[in-house]
Amino acid sequence: MLSTSLKSFAHHARYFPLWSALTLARWRPFSSRSRGLGTTFAAVMRWFPPARLRFDREAKRIFPDMNRSDRAKLGQDMGRHMGRTLFEIYHCREFQSQNYRFSISGPGLAALKEAQAAGKGAIIVSGHFGQWEAVRTAIKMHGMESGAIYRPHKNRHYERRILAGIEAGGKPIFPTGRVGTRGLVRHLRTGGIISILLDEKSAEGVSLPFLGIGALTSLSAAQLALKYDLPMIPAYGIRAEDGNGFRVEFEAPIAHTDSVAMTCAFNDSLSARIIANPDQWYWMLRRWGGQTEATLSTYQA
Repeated sequence: MLSTSLKSFAHHARYFPLWSALTLARWRPFSSRSRGLGTTFAAVMRWFPPARLRFDREAKRIFPDMNRSDRAKLGQDMGRHMGRTLFEIYHCREFQSQNYRFSISGPGLAALKEAQAAGKGAIIVSGHFGQWEAVRTAIKMHGMESGAIYRPHKNRHYERRILAGIEAGGKPIFPTGRVGTRGLVRHLRTGGIISILLDEKSAEGVSLPFLGIGALTSLSAAQLALKYDLPMIPAYGIRAEDGNGFRVEFEAPIAHTDSVAMTCAFNDSLSARIIANPDQWYWMLRRWGGQTEATLSTYQA
């Protein structure tokens, strides 16, 4: 009983700062509230040593020659982007109503529509880059809807809020694990669309080059695409310089070869996006924990 009470208190205590930041600014316009949370996260990246050091360790892997002040600025810029992204996910219904903020392009969109017209499902692959929920918003704007996979949060307050935001972006939503996987397969086999963020470390994955360094990567998206003959389409929501607009780009579907080659192709695609806009990727994922350098290092050039 005591341990349950302590756990509940800890959940409240950890959620309170974010709840306060969101509640105190409710009267302000959407873009102002978004900027406000971005500024808060940038300050955390500057003044909170555990976050700053964790970012610095990861960034040094990829940018070993970057000087300390540039890395510090990159970390704060990342915090600013991620704070805005989190705010927009928490308020996804309002975010999706602002269609004028989106520009949508790329051959993958036509491939997605073609698959849907043929009654086939599709797999959208992306990462914690830019505003990843902008991709599902763009799909909705074209008369379709994409489900997603999410990893349940241990803190029930965060869980309730983040899940509500993700569900507003499109359904069905599948939790990680066996039950979620079964539902995901049924959804794809009946012509559904699913969006997967493929840049998290996967204990069951294989070590593949990501930003030039070996990282444990799940092959599941490519395996599903091959098994059910579905297009696997990389897509990204790149935040504009002013922070308010989004350029959603659907790349051409990855050619069906084998699961390793297809997943490597996605890693290459996302790596190129990160090198072009390193402040828009969430560097705090512990993507390379325990991994050794891979033979490919093209993205450090």
